[in-house]
Amino acid sequence: MTVFSELRMRPAPAAASAGWDASTTTRLVMAGTVIFTLLVGANLATPLYPFLQAELGLSTLGVTAAFASYVLSLVATLMLAGHWSDHIGRRAALILAVLAGLAGGWLFSEAETLTALCAGRALQGTAVALATGASAAALRELLPSRPEWASRFTLLASSGGVAAGPVIGGLLSLLPGATTAPYYIHSLILAGLLVPLFLLRARPAISLPAPSQPLKALAPRRPSVSREARGAFWLASGVGFLSFAVFGFCLSLAPGYFAQVLHTDSRPLVGVLAGLALASSALSQLLTLRGRYTVPAGLAVLGVSVVLLGAAGAWNSPVLLVAAALAAGVGQGIAFRTVFNDVAARVEASRHAQIVSTVYVITYLGSAVPVLGLGWAAGVFGLPAAVAGFVGLCGGAALILSAVTLRLALMGRRK
Repeated sequence: MTVFSELRMRPAPAAASAGWDASTTTRLVMAGTVIFTLLVGANLATPLYPFLQAELGLSTLGVTAAFASYVLSLVATLMLAGHWSDHIGRRAALILAVLAGLAGGWLFSEAETLTALCAGRALQGTAVALATGASAAALRELLPSRPEWASRFTLLASSGGVAAGPVIGGLLSLLPGATTAPYYIHSLILAGLLVPLFLLRARPAISLPAPSQPLKALAPRRPSVSREARGAFWLASGVGFLSFAVFGFCLSLAPGYFAQVLHTDSRPLVGVLAGLALASSALSQLLTLRGRYTVPAGLAVLGVSVVLLGAAGAWNSPVLLVAAALAAGVGQGIAFRTVFNDVAARVEASRHAQIVSTVYVITYLGSAVPVLGLGWAAGVFGLPAAVAGFVGLCGGAALILSAVTLRLALMGRRK
C-alpha cells in the first residue's frame, strides 16, 4: 500500500502490496523510535531557554509563551486529528508527523523573534500530536495479547524522549552554533527515519470511511468515552494533568531555577537536571508493581517530592534537588502507568487512538496552563516565590489525589 493511497483512505490494489514486510519486532522499534525522536526534538530547547532569553531579550513570560505554544498546538492537533491514524493508517500518520517535525525544528533554529520561536514550537507540537495516537495504537496492535506491555512501551518511549531531549540539547549546544547545531543534527536523524517508513509495507487502516465521503472521517470529533471506561479515563486524565504540570515546570522555567540553585551556567548540566524527573519516570516503566495501593503510593511520593524540589531551592541543596527530582519521576511513572494501563485495557481497539489522544489532550494541558500561570507569577513576584507557590499547589494536589485514590482502594477492598 502506497502512502498516497493511505492518505486517500482507499484500499490499494493488490499490485501495490509490495514493500518491506518488516517483522513485528522491527515495527515495534520503529513505532517507538519515531515518537521518541520527535519528543527529543521538541525538548532540545529546554537548556537553551536561558541563552535564548538573553540573546533575544525575552521576558520570563515570553519563555513560558514559547513553551506553551508547543503544548497548545499539540493539544489542538490531538483534538482535531487524534483519530486520523485510525483512517489513514499508522504509517501515513507517522510520516506526516516526521515532516511536521522537520519543518518545526528548522523554523525554531532560525528564529530571531518570539513569534518565530512560537511558530516553530507550534509545528513541533503538531508533529508530536500526530505521532502520539498513531504510535500508541500501533504498539497495541503489534502486542494484542500483552496490552500492559504495549502501554509500558508507549510511556517508556514518550517519557524517555522528553527526558533525553534536554540532555542531548545541552550537549549539542557546546558545538559551534549553540542554538542551531542541535536542530541540524536532529533533522538529519528525522530525515533518516523517513526512509524505512516509506519502504515499509503498511498495514491497512482499521476503519476506512465510506468512498462517497472520505473526508468526513477526518472531521473533528466530540470526545466521548464508553461508560465502562469513564472512571478510569478521568482518573488517568487527572493524574496526567497534575504530573505534566510538574514536568512542564522542569522543561520551561526550571533550567533558570536550577542554574540559580547550583550557581552554574553549564547548559549540559542544566539539561541533565531538567531531564532527571522524566528519566526516572521512563525507567520506572521497567518496574513491575501491582496492587490496589500502587496509585495512592505513587501519588504520595510525587506530592512529597515536588514540595522538596521547592525546599531544595530555598536551602540551596543540590543533593536534595537531585533526590527530589528522581523520586518525583518514579512516583509519577508508577501512578500514571497504572491508571493509563487501566483506561487502555477498557477501550475497544477501534477507538484506541481517539481515546488515548483525548487522555493526552487533558494531560498536556497540564504542561501549558499552570506553567503560563507560573511565568506570570515569576514576572510579578520573582522566580523563587513563584516556584515556592507552584510546588506547594502541585504537591498539595498530588497528596489530595493520593488520599482520594486510597479511599477508593479501601472501599474496593471491603466489597
